[in-house]
Amino acid sequence: MSFSFFHLAAPEVAAALERSGLVVIPFGSVEQHGPHLPTGTDTMAARLVASELAAGLDGLLLPYGPYGITPIHAGHPGTISLRRATFEALLADVCDEVVSMGADRLLFVNWHEGNIAALDAVGTELQKRHEGIQVVSAQACYVAQRLYADEGGELTHGGGIEALAVLAHDPSLFHAERAGEAARSERAIAMDDMRRNREVYGYITDVTEIDADGWYGDPGWATRERAVDFAATVASEIMTRVQSIFELRT
Repeated sequence: MSFSFFHLAAPEVAAALERSGLVVIPFGSVEQHGPHLPTGTDTMAARLVASELAAGLDGLLLPYGPYGITPIHAGHPGTISLRRATFEALLADVCDEVVSMGADRLLFVNWHEGNIAALDAVGTELQKRHEGIQVVSAQACYVAQRLYADEGGELTHGGGIEALAVLAHDPSLFHAERAGEAARSERAIAMDDMRRNREVYGYITDVTEIDADGWYGDPGWATRERAVDFAATVASEIMTRVQSIFELRT
């Protein structure tokens, strides 16, 4: 069967929601990823993982749209950023609609860290507004970072793990020859560590603060062999945790 909301007729949507009650929504962004990766890299990655999760959890896959909150890439060709208020309002409307149809569990699958604050805000408000609704957020990009770290995979903007996701989606979209030498300076590493620290952190307002070229990392780490099971690997790790959270809240 199809797990895509868009592929089903109205009675099929109703039957799926009655059976499962789960809607899986992927989130990414449209932003420059250097000369070698497409602007939709984050959205492609999120949809790949979310599709696997919808199939594995018997949920409905509902694409939210390609755009995210990405002001640090504003002004760079290929970047389209939503205001946080726009993103949150649209998401709240979409979720209210599917809840009214019978959804009682929502799984947000995110690949873009600029969306996190907005997803947290909408998720908590939905649970407050709709009694009995469960919302779970999965930061797929961070799960991938942990899973591939021991193999040398790094979650950098335009680097190895993101190149891996693009290879998994469509190998023709990864132009490795354009990337040149691996670009990850000591400054880029330090700036990444600073902004992603869970305890004390600063903010980046323009990606060129990290690297002048607007991307950094080693996309050459990604191979077609590694890409084959990219989505399944990340989704499997997320699925176990999601199931335990749903059981905990039951």
